Amino acid sequence: MIPFFMPKPKSVEDFFSTLTQWKKELTYLRDLISDTELEETVKWGIPVYTIGGKNVVGLGGFKHHFGIWFFNGALLDDPHGHLQNAQEGKTKAMRQLRFMSFEEIDDNVVKGFIHQAINNQKVGKEVKIDLNRGADIPPILERAFLEDEGLKSHFGELTPGRQREYAQYIADAKQKATKKRRLDKIIPMIRQGVGLNDKYQK
Repeated sequence: MIPFFMPKPKSVEDFFSTLTQWKKELTYLRDLISDTELEETVKWGIPVYTIGGKNVVGLGGFKHHFGIWFFNGALLDDPHGHLQNAQEGKTKAMRQLRFMSFEEIDDNVVKGFIHQAINNQKVGKEVKIDLNRGADIPPILERAFLEDEGLKSHFGELTPGRQREYAQYIADAKQKATKKRRLDKIIPMIRQGVGLNDKYQK
């Protein structure tokens, strides 16, 4: 969930101060969230709202849309189908409430989902995910392992979550050249034993 806006901000205020698109819209959504008991922080370069240290919702924008992410959105009651899964078959828990204009924002719908999400988190209702599940290694990364046993060994020493991040980063690239560029980028990171998104996390 890397938003369209760059560079990665270190605080929520940084995030909003550097917006060049969707500033009015995301500020409005922020105000709606701020009326709740959720605590505001920044993770992965976007505003994230927590309760008891648990991620509940996040805000972000891309080139053609903006919206709210619900970290356990799969558990929300959504009879009218407002929520979307950005990566069908890949994302188990998270769901998006996506908009393409300010006019599409319905306060009642937004507040309803936010309060549902807060109540679910309070009672410990969460999607259970196997954090130790293995990564689906894309072919180009598999070939790199065959050519370099040391690289494969370093990859094997990473946590399952970091392994999945790297594998998904390669797999998400559409073009062969892009996959190669991404592979070249992550090889030294794998050797260092760091995660793809470590620098964006607190």
